[in-house]
Amino acid sequence: MSAQATDIAGLVSSVVEPLVEFPDDLEITSSEADDGTILVEIRVHEDDAGKVIGRQGRVIKAIRTLARAAASRTDTHVEVELID
Repeated sequence: MSAQATDIAGLVSSVVEPLVEFPDDLEITSSEADDGTILVEIRVHEDDAGKVIGRQGRVIKAIRTLARAAASRTDTHVEVELID
């Protein structure tokens, strides 16, 4: 895993961690595909999923936008997914 994937996962973690009530259940993993795409997966306690998604998906969209903006500095594509 590249340093950039780790940095983006850390960025996502720093945004998501204050939102959740069960930080012990928070798990953020990142992996890099063959084409250079970075996939960041967020796993949270089932009671926290709504907080991370937000009303009409606004919070998760903002997290995705922030991660993509950080990766755009090096022309890297990022996908952020909330795993049930």
